[in-house]
Amino acid sequence: MSKAVAAVVCTAAVKWVSVETVVKELEDKCSLSMKKLRQIADAMTVEMRAGLASEDGSKLKMLITYVNNLPNGDEKGVFYALDLGGTNFRVMRFLLSGKQSKIEQQSVEVSIPREVMVGTSEELFDFIVAALAKFVETEGEGFHPLPGKPRELGFTFSFPVKQLSLSSGKLIRWTKGFHIEEAVGQDVVEQLTKAMDRFGLHMRVVALVNDTVGTLAKGRYSNSDVVAAVILGTGTNAAYVEQINAIPKWQGEPPENGEMVINMEWGNFSSSHLPLSQYDQSLDSESLNPGEQIYEKLISGMYLGEIVRRVLCHLSEEASLFGEHVPSKLKVPFTLGTPAISAMHHDTTPDLKVVGTKLEEILGIPDTSFKTRKIVLEICNIIATRGARLAAAGIFGILKKLGKETVKDEERQQRTVIAVDGGLFEHYGKFRDCMESTLKTLLGPASENLVIELSNDGSGIGAALIAASHSKYQTS
Repeated sequence: MSKAVAAVVCTAAVKWVSVETVVKELEDKCSLSMKKLRQIADAMTVEMRAGLASEDGSKLKMLITYVNNLPNGDEKGVFYALDLGGTNFRVMRFLLSGKQSKIEQQSVEVSIPREVMVGTSEELFDFIVAALAKFVETEGEGFHPLPGKPRELGFTFSFPVKQLSLSSGKLIRWTKGFHIEEAVGQDVVEQLTKAMDRFGLHMRVVALVNDTVGTLAKGRYSNSDVVAAVILGTGTNAAYVEQINAIPKWQGEPPENGEMVINMEWGNFSSSHLPLSQYDQSLDSESLNPGEQIYEKLISGMYLGEIVRRVLCHLSEEASLFGEHVPSKLKVPFTLGTPAISAMHHDTTPDLKVVGTKLEEILGIPDTSFKTRKIVLEICNIIATRGARLAAAGIFGILKKLGKETVKDEERQQRTVIAVDGGLFEHYGKFRDCMESTLKTLLGPASENLVIELSNDGSGIGAALIAASHSKYQTS
C-alpha cells in the first residue's frame, strides 16, 4: 500500500471514529431511563398543581376554559363552527343525531388576503362574517335550526387569549402573520358578534375554544371514558378534566357537576430533568422565544427535523460527514422537516435508498455511502425516540395527577382513554409506537386499562360539540 493510500485510509478511519463519538455522545445525552421518565412525570405533576394554585405559580399556565359540560353523545341539532388559526379559516356546520348516528357535516375554507391580516379589526371580522353569512345561505334540507331560535356556533381561535368566560376572551397578541394592533386587548367574541349584527346574521357564539379542548370534546362525544386530550402535531398541548375543588385559583360558584376542563399549555413545561443537548440549547437560544416552550422544542413536529439538521450540520463541520465541504442547504435552519425525518426513519430498503433520496432532494447531498445513510438513520431514531418517550412521560404525569396511574379494585373494568390529534402522532408510526409502549411500561399493570385513541379535527367538530353541550336550545 502506498503512503498516499495509507494516509487516505487513515483519514477515513479517524473521520468515522469522530462521527461515531459524536453520535454516541448524542445517544447518551438523549437517553431516558424509566427512573428519569418518572422524575419528569413527577415534575409535570408538581407544576400542574402549582399552575392550578395561582396564575403565575408555574411554567404551566393551567388555563381555566369554563368548559364544564363536555358532550356525552346525546346532543342533537344543527351547530356551526368557525376555525380561525392562520392565513385560512374554515366555517362548518354539523347535524348531530346522537352518537349512534353518523355526524353529517358541510364546510368551506376561505383564504384571508394579506391586506385584511394587517388592516383593521372591523375589516377582519367583516371579512369572516361575510363568508359565514354566505355559507349559512346554503343550508340544505335538515340543516335548518329550530324555528325562531338563533343558530349556535363554537369559535376556535388559535391565538393567545385571556379567557374571561365560556364565550369571551381578550386577545393577548397576534401570531402567524396577523398584525391588527387595535384588536389586542379586545374581546374577540364581542368583535365577531358585532360583525354578525352588521350583517344581520342571527347567530349566537356559545363557546370560545382552543383546538386541544376541542379534541377532548370530540373524544368524549363518542367515548365517556376519555379523561384527557393531547395534540402532537406541529406544536403540542394537552387538556384534561379536573375536579373544581382541586383548582385553588377558581373563583366563583362551582359548576354543578364539580368539573372543569383545564388547558395546560404544556409546551411550556420545563424541568432540570429534561435531557437537553447542545443542539437543543442552540436551537432555543436562536429561537424567537428563548427559554420558553422548552418541552415543545423537544417533542413537537416543528422542531424534530431541525434538531436532526443541527446534529448533521455539526457532523459535517467537525467530522466531514458529507465530504470536505459543508452542503450549503444543510446550513439553512428548518430546511429539514419532520415528515422527511419520518420517511428516513421508516426506511426498510436494504441500501437505505429512501434516506439517500431525501438527503439529495432536500439537502442537495448526492451519492451518500451506506455508512453515512446509516448514521443519518441512527440520528433520526435518537431524536424521535427521545421525543416520543418525553411525550409518554407527560401523559403519565397527567394520569398521576388524576390518580389513574394505578388500578383500584373498583375501577378494574373502567378504561382510561387519551384522545390524541396531530400529524406527528397520526403519520409518524415509529414515534407513535414508541410513545405508546413507553407509556404502557410506565403504567405497568394499569396499562391494561389504557386506550390511546386518534381523535381528528378538534378545532372543527370539537368546537361545534362544545357549542352543542352548552346549548340553550337542545333538541330532544
